[in-house]
Amino acid sequence: MLSVVKELFVSNRIDARFAELRAASRKAFIPYVSAGDPDLDATVDIVLALEEAGASLVELGVPYSDPLADGPVIQDAFSRVLARGFRVADTWEIVRRIRLRSQVPLLTMVSYSLVYRCGAERFLDDAIAAGVDGAVIPDLGVEEGRDFLDRAAARDFATVLLVAPTTDPVRERAIVERSTGFLYCISVVGITGERTTLPPELRGHVERLKKLTTRPVCVGFGVSTPEHVRTVASVADGVIVGSAIVKLISAYAAAPGKVSPPQKSPAPFSPSDRAKLLADLSRFVRDLTAPLR
Repeated sequence: MLSVVKELFVSNRIDARFAELRAASRKAFIPYVSAGDPDLDATVDIVLALEEAGASLVELGVPYSDPLADGPVIQDAFSRVLARGFRVADTWEIVRRIRLRSQVPLLTMVSYSLVYRCGAERFLDDAIAAGVDGAVIPDLGVEEGRDFLDRAAARDFATVLLVAPTTDPVRERAIVERSTGFLYCISVVGITGERTTLPPELRGHVERLKKLTTRPVCVGFGVSTPEHVRTVASVADGVIVGSAIVKLISAYAAAPGKVSPPQKSPAPFSPSDRAKLLADLSRFVRDLTAPLR
């Protein structure tokens, strides 16, 4: 019992959450949403609703005009948000509002171009001050990113690195060694988006990665159904779902007359629409995560 308590006493919320899950023999559910979609206030409510519905951690995608790994659903969400004048600083405002009501672990998924533009120290200062626990930076190479990874590690800020099915074994080991928080295993070759099936090679890939690290290995890209969740959870430590959730939100955010660029206010949808969105989202997530309970 003492060893479990000691393991749980860690400063980063991501590490603490995975320690809790491990102690309870449970798997993590990690939903992804686009920050600012449909608006700042709604994003706060969405994250809180996701936590209530069973999210272990939440990824906040920082809108960017030239996303690298995101499919059309997430790209469309970014376009809507950017049209209303969204800035990186708005992400920190969303996180600050969440932190007034919740301690759910939060990661940003952000292009390194935005980090570079801010400067590594300022990005880390702003993210940590707001209450962010880590970042997924899909276009940050492990070799080129040594300076940022060192700075983040010194401040206990998780840097979650991605491993693809096509990653060279030698480079894979380097990524595994530097990833903190957890390791993000990409299930398929290509961009994010819903898939009808997951590749049969996924199990072997995850099993190989788990032999290389004691950190949690979580799977994303293409996971969109309860059966997918069941399949991933049978071998991985966590399940990441993005496009399926963003698509549900988009049904409200992109409805005719709902978007009014370039302003951030008034809210692009009514309180009744927001309540229905949160109810539909909670129901979808509870159904999606049924295999984890």
